[in-house]
Amino acid sequence: MDAALLAAAVEMASDERGLEAGCGVGGALLQVAARCPKVRLVGIERDPAALDLAIGNIALNGLEDRVTAMEGDVAERFSNLGLAPFDTVFANPPFFDDPASLRAPAPSRRGAWIADDGLGAWCAFLLKAVREGGRITLVHRADRLADLLTELAPKAGSFRIRAIHPFADAPAKRVLVRAVKTGKAPLVLLPPLILRARGADQDRPEIAALLRGETALGWD
Repeated sequence: MDAALLAAAVEMASDERGLEAGCGVGGALLQVAARCPKVRLVGIERDPAALDLAIGNIALNGLEDRVTAMEGDVAERFSNLGLAPFDTVFANPPFFDDPASLRAPAPSRRGAWIADDGLGAWCAFLLKAVREGGRITLVHRADRLADLLTELAPKAGSFRIRAIHPFADAPAKRVLVRAVKTGKAPLVLLPPLILRARGADQDRPEIAALLRGETALGWD
């Protein structure tokens, strides 16, 4: 769900270039590519097994002409990739910095849950990877919102924030954040996204459409 929400929140115009940091097997990357048919995308992934699957999924979907997955790590310099800055960058960083803060995940899932270099490394990498005036989109835990803003604020602004609630009467568990590098507009807190009504056995229809990649989640 986090990858689908992230993909739905990524906005790209024709002929723009986008990068996903930590693309995993390509779930969000391919959803953005399917919804935005005239853009070029690059995904970077440090885990060799996930990267191989991402490359295979790109081929299975016939997108090799405009979608690429390559080895890369947010702990390293963006310049090491030999790529020009992108119009938009996006990521679903691991939710935890401290392995002691949760029950140890399976070894194969550790990289998806634990940010070895911390959230700061992810934000710093994205800020280097995007051009001035370009957009940064992130999905993360709602209780890390202050950390996200702190890490991005020195070089980004024009924040737009949307909280994701499982139910209307429940606290937000996730937050979507979009920032603009060198942006100066005031922060905007948008209406929340409510996934499901109490007692319902499935997501609201508009949410289901988002998760299937059929619609985008706007920032207005």
